[in-house]
Amino acid sequence: MKGLFKSKPRTPADVVRQTRELLIYLDLHSASRGADAKREEKMAELSKNIRELKCILYGNGEHEPVTEACVQLTQEFFRENTLRLLIICIPKLNLETRKDATQVVANLQRQQVSSRIVASEYLESNKDLLDTLISGYENMDIALHYGAMLRECIRHQSIARYVLESDHMKKFFDYIQLPNFDIASDASATFKELLTRHKATVAEFLSKNYDWFFAEFNSRLLSSTNYITKRQAIKLLGDMLLDRSNSAVMMRYVGSKDNLMILMNLLRDSSKNIQIEAFHVFKLFAANKNKPAEVVNILVTNRSKLLRFFAGFKTDKEDEQFEADKEQVIKEISAL
Repeated sequence: MKGLFKSKPRTPADVVRQTRELLIYLDLHSASRGADAKREEKMAELSKNIRELKCILYGNGEHEPVTEACVQLTQEFFRENTLRLLIICIPKLNLETRKDATQVVANLQRQQVSSRIVASEYLESNKDLLDTLISGYENMDIALHYGAMLRECIRHQSIARYVLESDHMKKFFDYIQLPNFDIASDASATFKELLTRHKATVAEFLSKNYDWFFAEFNSRLLSSTNYITKRQAIKLLGDMLLDRSNSAVMMRYVGSKDNLMILMNLLRDSSKNIQIEAFHVFKLFAANKNKPAEVVNILVTNRSKLLRFFAGFKTDKEDEQFEADKEQVIKEISAL
């Protein structure tokens, strides 16, 4: 007889609804941090549900995810404010559940329903959630979870544009230099993603914000005393300036004598890696066919030092492209 009364298996939408109810409960009862038995029970149930959501979206090792189940889950998730609740409640979850929740949020950014990315539409109407995720860098406990979610959200061009155009961009110069290495690295990865993923949006941002952005970039990142900050910054600068979409920004950057002086100092850095990254930017100054007089003057004044330096400048491994670039730079400087 017992077999007749088996409970009906939960659908993906049921799992989302129950998760939402549990998140609402957790949000309302967050003050009772003590060993409240009912709260503990709800927390355990919530952890189980979030793990189940992850299994539906990613598969469970034995089975691949089922498209129809993912569509049902995604529709229900964004039908109401489940994403908002999940983000707000992250600090109240245990570490394993935070990791699962982060993976759920990441996966949902890619899920399509009738060829629509519903996560993008939801975030466009709830942009304050991006403010919450970014300010997570100020809280050591949740910084890495919020950072990972944020990088997935800025896969959507409109969301990346919102972050680029917000005052938050200025805060990244602080976050990248936080004393906690893991958080600083995470902020640096998000900063790089914002400045390289969506080409047209990035070009527009850099053109509009050129003065303050490069003043901060040069003074705080390229001039940093921290090796990793400096190396990542010079690499990112090269990536940005060498991108065809940013050609107008590149021409403006290499027309400045102040920028040239910074790059020449980086060529003298004690680290070979930084010298090589600096060379990839310096060569743009040398290759510029319309060098302003002040740039030419500096190159001419330092010509013999530069030519001596480049004569002995080598990479650890043989690199034909590097050697060809170096020959071209020597040629350009000699001809001034």
